[in-house]
Amino acid sequence: MEQVEMTAEERKEFEAYKAEKDKRRREQERKEQRRQYADMVDEEIATAIPQLRELSEQIKLVKETIFGNFEAILKMKTEITGVARDDQNSHTFTNSDSTLRVILGVNTIDGYRDTVEDGIAMVKGYIESLAKDDATKALVNAVLRLLSRDGQGNIKASRVLQLRKMAEDSGNEQFLEGVKIIEEAYQPTISKKFIRAQYKNDKGAWCYIPLGMTDVD
Repeated sequence: MEQVEMTAEERKEFEAYKAEKDKRRREQERKEQRRQYADMVDEEIATAIPQLRELSEQIKLVKETIFGNFEAILKMKTEITGVARDDQNSHTFTNSDSTLRVILGVNTIDGYRDTVEDGIAMVKGYIESLAKDDATKALVNAVLRLLSRDGQGNIKASRVLQLRKMAEDSGNEQFLEGVKIIEEAYQPTISKKFIRAQYKNDKGAWCYIPLGMTDVD
């Protein structure tokens, strides 16, 4: 085989050509890998979404069925106990041998009518008048923290219960009236219905049955 002699300049150009060719080859390979990756993602999504939609519809159907089946029980519970259903956010039902439990309820978002501002003003007016020494200042700060707003600008309903206890302990009419106005202004919004199910394991401890995608291992 005849050998071709190259000058230093020609060899340099040849090596540069090979390097450029190799670079284009690697780029083409990466491009092909990206295309294959995109095709795999598209294929798996196309397979997964119908399955997830079917599962979602099954969950919705089971949820509606269970709430419907317990409707008569909830009505009877109201008749027996005399407690209005609207006064409870959740209802817990346990079987006779206390091994199975179903909890039906609604999640709520705290909200208030505009009259809440009058109640807050009354409470603050009374509390701030007490700030005379370190002890009373600590009480003032504690109450003002309970009146602080969340990200939606509302007072947490659980904090109002603590305010009620403080007002009753104080016996002050202005404090009590302010808390009463806050309580009467409470107007929660129902967000979602929920179902929770539990069973007792062999150690006698209650265990949740996972009902959500994030709950199942």
